[in-house]
Amino acid sequence: MTADRWTRMVRQQVGLGRFLPLGGPYDGAWIAERAAGGALREAAEREVPEVRLDGVRLGLADPDRAADPAVPPPPSALPPGPLRLTAEFAATAAWPLPETASRLRTALAVAATERLGLDVAEVDLRVTELLDAEPSTARSGTAGTPGGATGAGAADTPEGAGAPDAARVAGPSGGAGARDTAHAFGSDAAAGAADDRGAGPQGERVADAVLGVPGVSRLTGVWGRAVRLGEQGAGVGGALPRRHARVDLAVAAGFRPLEVARAVRAAVAEALPDRPTVAVLVTDLD
Repeated sequence: MTADRWTRMVRQQVGLGRFLPLGGPYDGAWIAERAAGGALREAAEREVPEVRLDGVRLGLADPDRAADPAVPPPPSALPPGPLRLTAEFAATAAWPLPETASRLRTALAVAATERLGLDVAEVDLRVTELLDAEPSTARSGTAGTPGGATGAGAADTPEGAGAPDAARVAGPSGGAGARDTAHAFGSDAAAGAADDRGAGPQGERVADAVLGVPGVSRLTGVWGRAVRLGEQGAGVGGALPRRHARVDLAVAAGFRPLEVARAVRAAVAEALPDRPTVAVLVTDLD
C-alpha cells in the first residue's frame, strides 16, 4: 500500500468519526458518527428552528454496561451499549431557554432512537450563545466533526458521497466498482492471495445481494473496499473458525439504518453457502 493511499484512508476514517453501535449486541451493525450527527442536526433544524446546533458527540454512557458484539466489529468501533449524546447549541429568546432545551432534547432523542436505531440513554445539552435572530436553515454542512465543531463541508465527505448513482458504479476511490470491492482482511498481499482462492466471485455475489436490499443506496468502503471476506478465528468455547463478512454501505433517505442493516446481514448470509457471520457499517445517509 502506497503512503498516499494510506494517508487518504486514514483521513477518510478520521472524517467519519467513531463507529457507533446500531441496535443491540446481536444486530451486528454500526454507523459512522458523522452520518449520525448529520441526521441529528437535520432533526434539530426541522423541529427547533430557533436553535443553531454547534456540536454533536456520541459515546458510551457507561463503558461498564457495554456488551460484547455477537460478530467481529469494524476496527475502533464502540461496543454495543447505551449511548450518551452531548451537544452545544445557540438559541434565540423566542422561547424560554429551559423550554427550548427540552424541545431540542426530545427532537434529538427521537431522531437518534426512532430515525436511526441508536440506543441513546442520555442527552446532555449546553447553551453557548443567545441569538438575535433565528439561524438560517440553509447551512453549509450537516454534521459536526468528530471533535464536535460545526459544519463538515464537502471536503470532509467520503469521495463519491454526493453522487449515489455514480457511487454504485465507481468505488470510493473512483476506481473499481461495487462488484470489484471483494477483499479479504489483512494486508494487500494477503488480500490478493485470498482473491486468487476465489474471494472475488463470492464478493461479487455479496455485492449483488446487498445492492438488492431495499434502502441500500450504494456500497462505500472505509478502507478502500466495500465488501471484505475473511476468517474471524476460533469461536466461543473452542468452536471451529467461521468465515466473516463485513459490508460498508450508504442508506437511502426514508429508510431506518438499523432495519436496513438487519436486512443486509440476512441477505449476505443467504448469498454465501457457508452462511458467514456478517457485520454492517453504515458510513453515509443519502
